[in-house]
Amino acid sequence: MPEKFDPLVAEWLSFAKNPNFNLVEKCLKFAQILEYPDLEIEKYIQKIAVIGKSLKESISDVKNPTYQVSILNEHLFQNLGYSGDTDDYYNPKNNFLNEVIDKKSGLPITISILYAEIAKFIGLELKIVGFPSHILVKYNEEMILDPFNDGMLLDIDDLQDILDENFGGELEFKPEFLDEISHEQILVRLARNLKNSYVQSFVYDKALRCTNMVLAVEPNSPDDIRDKGILEERLLNSDIALEYLNRYLEINPNAEDVDFILELIRSIKTKN
Repeated sequence: MPEKFDPLVAEWLSFAKNPNFNLVEKCLKFAQILEYPDLEIEKYIQKIAVIGKSLKESISDVKNPTYQVSILNEHLFQNLGYSGDTDDYYNPKNNFLNEVIDKKSGLPITISILYAEIAKFIGLELKIVGFPSHILVKYNEEMILDPFNDGMLLDIDDLQDILDENFGGELEFKPEFLDEISHEQILVRLARNLKNSYVQSFVYDKALRCTNMVLAVEPNSPDDIRDKGILEERLLNSDIALEYLNRYLEINPNAEDVDFILELIRSIKTKN
């Protein structure tokens, strides 16, 4: 059975790869395609502009980045009440920038996108960095900030603490963890986050669409090839499931989960 063409994935890919759209527009398009077909992208761009312009009006002309960051933090987190969502972290809505703007809380990745965008209104160019499991922003190599935790300034010990919390002490800090990531990499991380949230909610069709979005950008990603196979099996698309699970084993024959995947393949073939 051939795979069905998904026009929404195709639309998203063309939008994601278009250099004429900025990161905020791409994130809002992501939300519009997946959950909010009536979302007015321009309306949310204007909401961000209102926040940014009110920040600009409240700050002096001093261009010291430490001062600018402190005023940005005060404006966004204290005055406007934005924060990381520690109460309902895995809520799928935390991956959608329109929801984060409206409910004033989100994940490290979505709060960081908003934070970096607001910073531009005062001439502060912050870079989004792909720190493992917890997106951060930086001004330079000495100024690493955590928008999820009210823009806190982090040192090496803080960074290692984040890794220890998320990887159980198995991952040592490396300087490349603070490298800037591209818009496409940010969008891929959003899609993977959302896939995981949908899987936890047993919404397999939407989880599959997220996986297809990732594979449209990174077609040879082993974990996403495996996940597509697993999701296709759950949606009873046996032939496609077998194709992707076998492809995963070809790419990654020594994977830690090889026994699980082989058993899943046997199970599918038995049912057929």
